[in-house]
Amino acid sequence: MAILERIIKDKHKEVILRKCLIPASQLEQSVLFERKTASLATAIKEGSGIIAEHKRRSPSKSVINNSLSVQDVANGYENAGASGMSVLTDGKYFGGSLDDLLLARASASFPLLRKEFIVDEYQILEAKAYGADAILLIAATLSRKQIQQFSTFAKSLGLDVLCESHNEQELQNSIMPSVDMLGINNRNLKTFEVSLETSKTLIKQIPDEFVKVSESGISSVAAIKELKPHGFQGFLIGENFMKTDNPGKSAREFIEQLK
Repeated sequence: MAILERIIKDKHKEVILRKCLIPASQLEQSVLFERKTASLATAIKEGSGIIAEHKRRSPSKSVINNSLSVQDVANGYENAGASGMSVLTDGKYFGGSLDDLLLARASASFPLLRKEFIVDEYQILEAKAYGADAILLIAATLSRKQIQQFSTFAKSLGLDVLCESHNEQELQNSIMPSVDMLGINNRNLKTFEVSLETSKTLIKQIPDEFVKVSESGISSVAAIKELKPHGFQGFLIGENFMKTDNPGKSAREFIEQLK
C-alpha cells in the first residue's frame, strides 16, 4: 500500500476515535471557536508570500527537528515577516498534534494553516476550535464532491481554503469558488522526486482569481525568483527552516534576501 493510502486509512480510524473523545458540540463551545480569523490568502498577496512550516519529521525524511518549541518557531516566523505558518497536526507520520496549533496560536497573531489529511468535516471544526485560520485539502485524497463539501463548510466557519494538486486532473477537480488558494505540490507521490517544472506547467491552468501557491522543494531564494514570473504569489517552505537550529532566524535571512 502506498504511503498516502496508508495515512488516509489510519486517518479515518483516528477521526472515529477523536469524535468519541470530544463531540463536535464541545469543539463549537471552545474559546477560540468565536475568534475572528485572519485571511491567509490576503496575507500572501500583501506580504512576503512565504508560508513557513512547523514540521518535526516526515515519512520520506525521518526526523527533521524534534528539539524546538512550537511557540518559539511561531514567534520567530511571525517576526521574520512570513505571511503565515503551516502547522502539521498529524501525529503518527509527522510527529505533530492539535496542541501544536494551539501553542502557535497563543504566541502569534499571523494566519495559521492547519496542515492535515482532512477526510471529515469534524477535522475542520477542530481546526477552527484550535485556532487555525485556514485548512489544507489534498486533491489526491479527495473527490471533487468532497473538495466542494469540505471547502464550503470551511468557508462557513470563516476559514480560508488551500487545495493542493500534483497533476492536471487533481487541479481541475479543485477549481471552484469555495477554494481561495490553489497549491501545486512539486513532489511526485510515487517517486518522491521534486521538480519545479510541475508548478511551471500546471499554473497555466489556474484562473487569475485564485491565489497561486507552490509547495515542496523550495529551498532557495533562487527557486522563488524562478517561480514568481510564472505567477506564483505564495510559497510553502516545509523543511528548509526547520532543519536549522533557529528557524525564525533562517526565515528572516531568507525573506530579507527576497526583498
